[in-house]
Amino acid sequence: METRECKHVAIIMDGNGRWAKKQGKPRTAGHLVGSENVHTIAIAANELGVKYLTLFAFSTENWKRSKEEVSYLMGLPDIFFKKYMKEFIDRGYRIRIIGELEDLPKGTRQVLEDAEEESKENTGLNLIIAMNYGSQRELVLAANQYAKDVKEGKRELGINEEEFSQYLMTKDFPPVDLLIRTSGELRISNFLLWQIAYAELCFVKESWPEFTPEILKKCIENYQQRDRRFGGVSE
Repeated sequence: METRECKHVAIIMDGNGRWAKKQGKPRTAGHLVGSENVHTIAIAANELGVKYLTLFAFSTENWKRSKEEVSYLMGLPDIFFKKYMKEFIDRGYRIRIIGELEDLPKGTRQVLEDAEEESKENTGLNLIIAMNYGSQRELVLAANQYAKDVKEGKRELGINEEEFSQYLMTKDFPPVDLLIRTSGELRISNFLLWQIAYAELCFVKESWPEFTPEILKKCIENYQQRDRRFGGVSE
């Protein structure tokens, strides 16, 4: 039997703070180790044949955290890309950012936009970072833009699912094949609600800093063994 391709993997990187607490360290230490793991898992995903890797880095709800933690998270992209951008470029990875970047601090936004621009000619792994992203908000923005286009006479009233998907932040990416959440939580947390309509879900007990290439491989192998019927009936 032919091995099913797992083209698009999305990961809710959960548990950085709880992992740090267990180590007797501040939550920020967990976020730093978690960012290092982005590098490790991106390389592993590419080697496993993944073409699109979408990572939930900062949600629209994360602004509710302490000012100190939010400030640290806003500075992480600069630390991360200064360390790994050249390697990503050399490996052919393309950085893509989704989310409402206009609400981020100017410096954070500039770092993310520079990473996109610097890697835009690359044709390898698409490393998609969801930053200040919330799926319900994304759908509202898409609906508002569609309504605006209809009002201005740019579109007819009445579109199908494929046409609506072109209003989403992920319009350039295929649907998610496999969604993984770390740290044992069994929920989606407002992440890619439209894009995971027919995705396979995998929940693992390990926190994000503990999530290894071996665990990723097992998740993908499990996905490849599942019967994806997309609403139909298997033979």
